[in-house]
Amino acid sequence: MEQKNIHLGLDKLISGDREFILLLYERLLPKIIHYVKKNNGEQTDAEEVFHDALYQIIARAKAQHIEIKTSLEPYIFIACKNLWLKELNKRQKEVRNNGIFELKDKNEELLEAIENQKRWDLFEEKIDLLSENCKQLLKDYFDKVLYEEIVKKFSYSSENVAFQRVFKCKKKLAELIKADYRYKKL
Repeated sequence: MEQKNIHLGLDKLISGDREFILLLYERLLPKIIHYVKKNNGEQTDAEEVFHDALYQIIARAKAQHIEIKTSLEPYIFIACKNLWLKELNKRQKEVRNNGIFELKDKNEELLEAIENQKRWDLFEEKIDLLSENCKQLLKDYFDKVLYEEIVKKFSYSSENVAFQRVFKCKKKLAELIKADYRYKKL
C-alpha cells in the first residue's frame, strides 16, 4: 500500500472503494490471521474479527467524523487486536460458566470498541508529543525489546540507566495523558 494511499484510506474505506478494500485484505488480513492463530484462534475467527473491525471503523468515522493522523494499517490492526482480546475474554467466561454466557447487543459492543479506539487515539496523540528518543525507547519497551539490547542501541552505560530512562518516559507519557481533558471521560 503506498504511503499516500494510506492517508486517503479512511475516505476510500467509507466510500466502499473496492480496489482499496481488496488492498486492505491483501495487506492486513494475513497479519490478522497470524495474530489470531498465534493467540488461540482459527482463520475464520480472524476473518470475522477483521470484518467487524472494518465495520466499526466505518461506523465510528461516519458517526464522529474521525481523522486518522497516522497510517490506517496500525489503526485497523489495533481495532482487530482489541476485538480478538475481547473475544478471548468472552470465551473464558463462557467456559467458566459451563456454557452460560451473556449476550451483548451489537450496539453495545460497537460503543465499547469506539471507547477503546478513543483511548488508543489519546495514547497515540500524547506519545507524539514526547522527544524522539522517548518515542523510540517506549516503542522498544512496548515491543518487549530486552534492556540489554536497549543499552546497546541507545549507548546507555547500564541496564539500570535504561530502566530509569524508560521509567521517566513512561511517567512523562502518563502525565501528558492525565492532563488531557478527555482522560477522565475515557
